[in-house]
Amino acid sequence: MLRMSKLTDYGTVVMTYLAREPDRVHNAAEVASNIHVPQATVSKILKVLARGNLLTPQRGAKGGYSLSRQPAEITMADVIDAMEGKPVGLTECASSPGACVQESSCSVRGNWQRINDAVRGALAGVTLEEMAQPAVQPVDTSRLRPSRQAAA
Repeated sequence: MLRMSKLTDYGTVVMTYLAREPDRVHNAAEVASNIHVPQATVSKILKVLARGNLLTPQRGAKGGYSLSRQPAEITMADVIDAMEGKPVGLTECASSPGACVQESSCSVRGNWQRINDAVRGALAGVTLEEMAQPAVQPVDTSRLRPSRQAAA
């Protein structure tokens, strides 16, 4: 299964929270309290997102962080890239050309590039503004397997 890191997942939650009040300065304690993530983790995430130019730090007694652009101008690809420190890539060759010694003779590289482009396009097609809106979708539970603990 392909999965982003827990820190990146929390980064999307932090950014979504900030997008709900985009013109306000938010501090780590407030964000942590509202999204139920430890303050130390939120502080780390805020710094990473600021280094990725998605947040603007505000110094002083009433300091914190604000979005560097409007939520409609920030995509999920932007957030994930900032958190991961590099562009989204499902394989090394899809995001870092030259990183694999098999690259020049790989028969599946082109197909992985197509898949990577499709995933990146999907992430780039969803804005932070959209993420900040509740999305009510029915969950199809027919494909879920019961946990081992539930079966015991």
